[in-house]
Amino acid sequence: MTPRAALAAALLAAAGAAQAGLPPRGCDRTTAITAPQQDRLLRFAAVIREALAASGAQAALIARSGTDLSRVGLRYSHAAIALPDGLGTPWAVRQLYYACAERRSRLFDQGLAGFIAGSDDADVGYISVLLLPPEAAAPLAAAALDKDVALGLLDARYSANAYAFSTAYQNCNQWVAELLAAASAGTRTREAAQAWLRREGYAPEPVRASPWLLLAGRFVPWLHFHDHPVEQLNAGAVQTSLPTSLEAFAQRRWPAARRLEFCHGPAGVVQRDGGAPLADGCRPQPGDRVVALD
Repeated sequence: MTPRAALAAALLAAAGAAQAGLPPRGCDRTTAITAPQQDRLLRFAAVIREALAASGAQAALIARSGTDLSRVGLRYSHAAIALPDGLGTPWAVRQLYYACAERRSRLFDQGLAGFIAGSDDADVGYISVLLLPPEAAAPLAAAALDKDVALGLLDARYSANAYAFSTAYQNCNQWVAELLAAASAGTRTREAAQAWLRREGYAPEPVRASPWLLLAGRFVPWLHFHDHPVEQLNAGAVQTSLPTSLEAFAQRRWPAARRLEFCHGPAGVVQRDGGAPLADGCRPQPGDRVVALD
């Protein structure tokens, strides 16, 4: 694979990242974290956990940043369901991940600190939280904790860039979208969930894809394109579920949902309640809450 194709594969794999800490350039990749970095990440997680506990929410959509995707206009790659209880520790997450050795998808429960640490950059990172109102949160929590429902929507066939309206493959964000459908409409199959999402106006923003990006899919086991409509591929577009699309859909459906965004960087932890996205580089603005980490 050429360096350019390898970079393309990394970008799209990260854009639909599968698992907690899935290395976007290969399943054997690890990111070394120093003791001071680990300490900062743990304290970052504590700030987020405190905010979640104070919210009183019964469930939240949570997403993290991973590889730098700014060149394709993306910050968040991996979404999950965060729950105050039921997963062994307060505000743990339930998510789809890609089991590299098995080359299949599985469900994985993880503490908040572990979820946050699944980013490639230990010095600057972002977390987005959408606190759902009770009428959405209660059924979502019930569906996420119902193993028959959660596992019934899980597809072992994984593709990081899975087409949002095909059952050929699935990525982590698509599982969350289909779980939202199950919680809202009582659907129990992927086909029914996707049909409900279409009817309700779920329309993920396409990611631009050049021909060399499409070619890269031949060399990467978690990238596939034959599930996408030919006309979209010919137009250089890949319509896959991403955290921003999930949040936008949920906010339209439940206007009372409350969005929090957090980042950690040189200034410490920055927390924003609503408003515009946090600035690149985790630079605080007036009105943001800042918690020092040094």
